[in-house]
Amino acid sequence: MKFGLWDHVDQSDLPLAELFDKRLEYVAAADKAGFYCYHVAEHHITPLNMVPAPSVYLGAVARVTKQIRMGPLVYLLPLYTPLRLIEEISMLDHLSHGRLDVGVGRGISPYELEHFPVNFETGREVMFESLDVIIKGLTNERLNHAGEYFTYNDAPMELRPLQQPHPPIWYGSSSEVGSEWAGDTGLNFVTLGSMAQAKQCVDTYKEAYAKRGAPAIPGDNFPGGTAIGVVRHLVIADSVEEAVAVGKPAYDHWYASLTKLQRNHVAGPVIAKSMFEDVNEAVEKGLVLVGPPDAICEQLESQIEELGINYMTLGFHFGTLPHTKAMRSLELFTSEIMPKLGHL
Repeated sequence: MKFGLWDHVDQSDLPLAELFDKRLEYVAAADKAGFYCYHVAEHHITPLNMVPAPSVYLGAVARVTKQIRMGPLVYLLPLYTPLRLIEEISMLDHLSHGRLDVGVGRGISPYELEHFPVNFETGREVMFESLDVIIKGLTNERLNHAGEYFTYNDAPMELRPLQQPHPPIWYGSSSEVGSEWAGDTGLNFVTLGSMAQAKQCVDTYKEAYAKRGAPAIPGDNFPGGTAIGVVRHLVIADSVEEAVAVGKPAYDHWYASLTKLQRNHVAGPVIAKSMFEDVNEAVEKGLVLVGPPDAICEQLESQIEELGINYMTLGFHFGTLPHTKAMRSLELFTSEIMPKLGHL
């Protein structure tokens, strides 16, 4: 069982430069603690994400870490020209000395994408073709492609990735359609949502992957060939009451950031798929884990067994959670929980 970090790098009550400095301190601590990968979201025009150019941010992460892998989860492919992203990926793979993992997606928010010259309705098709072009460009000395959305004629690929044939590819989804596509394609997979929703997505992925029978890139980092993971937020303290007292204001702030664009566009109640406005409901459904180390350890072990996963990507830093509290949760997880679950 491997553990990674999940981070929106969402807006807090800190000046942005200070937020970045503290996040780099946080990732550096996770690097020393032995976390597998640091996954960063990409969003635009929303307080949910202060790193809308993930490659820039991850370049800084690469320079303060030595072992932990890193990557966007995900690059919003419809917002990039494939050639530009091929070059960014290659640069970042070398800057990190071969520690880059590449998440891909189309973007889940039409309220973000409407401000770009892209059509949300065709985003999935653009993503499929863009990924095809990107893999061609990363694995060939010259890029040739003639498709519906992109055309390249003998473009020289002067920048090549350090990892061969290319960095691992990840896909995150909380829908059955996305889960099935990830399995069909043999990509590393991460989902989220309640236990029932996550279980459905994991089972759908596994069924599709079993038919394929092999990962997109052979490797032994994960049993079975690919990562199958889930995202969870954690607040670890001496008691459940203390963890909720610390975590609730931070979660409320994070949820407000998550739903701000939708609230501005849609009258009436906001429905954020896979998430819950009330932190107590989020705890009940298994999205947020709070309490002392022993209780958290039991909850995580139960989720790992019930979902049948080999990877968990955890968010200790979110919303207005004080940096000291996030670092304390990370420290307690590293010293008291990770050693007990690493054998699973």
